[in-house]
Amino acid sequence: MVKIPDVANKVPMMFRAQSAGRCQLQRIIPERKKNQEPQDAEKWASEWIIKTYPTPPKFGDNVQSRRYTLTWRFVTNSGQDDGIIRPAIGAYGWPYYPGSSMKGIFRSACTPEQIQHYCGIEESYRGGDCIPGILRFHGGYPIDSSWQHNLVDIVHPQQDWQVKDAKKSVGAFALISLSAPELEFGISSTIVLDDQEWKEIWQIWEKALSKGIGCRVSSGYGQVKETSSPVIYSCHLHGRGMAPTLLNNEAEFRPNMLRGTIRSHALRIFGGLTNADTAQYLVQQLFGGINGDGAVGLLGMKFETTSIKIDQFGKSNYAAPTYNVEGKLSWLLTQNFPKDQKSQKELLEKLIKGLTRFAMVLGGFGKSWRRADHRLFFPQYYDGEEEKSLIGCHWSWRGERSLRYDVRVRKLEKIGQFIDQEVRQVAIDWMELQGFTPSTENCADWREAWHPERVQVWGRLAREAEDCEAVAWLHQAYRSKMGKYVREGSIYKSSVTGFVGKETQIGRLWHRMYPVVGLKKDRDHPNQPIIVKTPKFLELLTLFPDDSREFEDFLHFLKSEQKMFELLWGK
Repeated sequence: MVKIPDVANKVPMMFRAQSAGRCQLQRIIPERKKNQEPQDAEKWASEWIIKTYPTPPKFGDNVQSRRYTLTWRFVTNSGQDDGIIRPAIGAYGWPYYPGSSMKGIFRSACTPEQIQHYCGIEESYRGGDCIPGILRFHGGYPIDSSWQHNLVDIVHPQQDWQVKDAKKSVGAFALISLSAPELEFGISSTIVLDDQEWKEIWQIWEKALSKGIGCRVSSGYGQVKETSSPVIYSCHLHGRGMAPTLLNNEAEFRPNMLRGTIRSHALRIFGGLTNADTAQYLVQQLFGGINGDGAVGLLGMKFETTSIKIDQFGKSNYAAPTYNVEGKLSWLLTQNFPKDQKSQKELLEKLIKGLTRFAMVLGGFGKSWRRADHRLFFPQYYDGEEEKSLIGCHWSWRGERSLRYDVRVRKLEKIGQFIDQEVRQVAIDWMELQGFTPSTENCADWREAWHPERVQVWGRLAREAEDCEAVAWLHQAYRSKMGKYVREGSIYKSSVTGFVGKETQIGRLWHRMYPVVGLKKDRDHPNQPIIVKTPKFLELLTLFPDDSREFEDFLHFLKSEQKMFELLWGK
């Protein structure tokens, strides 16, 4: 009898129990990442793809098939491993989208008559027998082996930490997802159908696809490039900042960060108008979620990248991957409103426009979105031999349409009007249409609930990028000590700016440099003013004061320096 040494550790990860010391796919162990050792999920993925066939499964001759490309990541949950989301594995070891799931979303896009004809019904009204439909759904497979690249995805829940009052963010979790795959889906029929009916069937399928497929659709996963969903609002954006990295340290631009940021702003706005439960319900109604019975959400999102460059900033321990991206952001309507609810659709359009523009005016997207890009507005931060970490991001509108219509704030004095009329009032109107009465006296007890007694927006006009004033205050004193009676003023590593350490705390200050874009009258075309780009910026500070001495001193400083920042919104 041959004894195999250390046999327990030779069992593939796929067949191990989800327990400590054996296999914990969802868990990311910081020590392993620090030592550049593979996580359990990475071992699992590498063992999986080694054993898969080099070519995908093929549908039979009687199966009609079509191919569709996803804009970003795609994930399905096999439900076969506790605590980890990973795809179902089909023929030849390839991941696939199950036929049962395919049938389910196809049904959701059908009329009652189409459901009975194509999908069948469980019980008839006459005898209680099942009536099968004429279609068979064979699922979907990737068309080639490119799906094997960057399988291990990272999920890092941020909402409670970013908006509410958690002292520290929860850790990151791993899941297995496919990066922008092209999938081939198959459908067959038990009877012979003509070309016109097949055309109708694929139109129904494309309507179903346009809502997104798989898991975590409300977070931006599973969106298809070719979509028949009506676009309720679109705009063109350009952004640069710090790129997220996967477990293998490969950088990627993750479009779901736009959706996540705008969703969190919706939570802030509603949180300042009503209680926490109602605010969370309204946000889930808009963007989807898993609370209670769960909801798909009225809004889908798609980001079509027109140009992207992944690069690196800094060296040694401070090296950080960066993105420079331009693209079209579209918000999609996932369900049709009845004709008698036309006003609801129009109000929804106003609401998502306001939230997107709110995000652009006051902040950015992704890592370090609360800070202006230090490379643009604080170059002296990187002067000298000492290495510095990358901080901030910078986003701007692109394209004639967005520069003309999406730029709603062109002067400082318009900030308050924009917040009140185009964001908060539209949110109030939406609440009332859903049957809720706003109550600012009973708002959510969150750090960043958008209430005039909890938040202040200060601003000044900067003549150029180098005229940025407040960025230096994030790293050094904003006021020097003067004699016995005026102490040094600093918000560095305080509750105002936040700090990283044993008890990491998120700050209570957003700093934004919003590009000033003007309009000039055109004599030849009075209704089409000329877009005028300028070197100027609206330098904005969004503050959520606490009762610390540092915040009290800083607010006193802002109020006393009359020639610097002025209060634009809040009390």
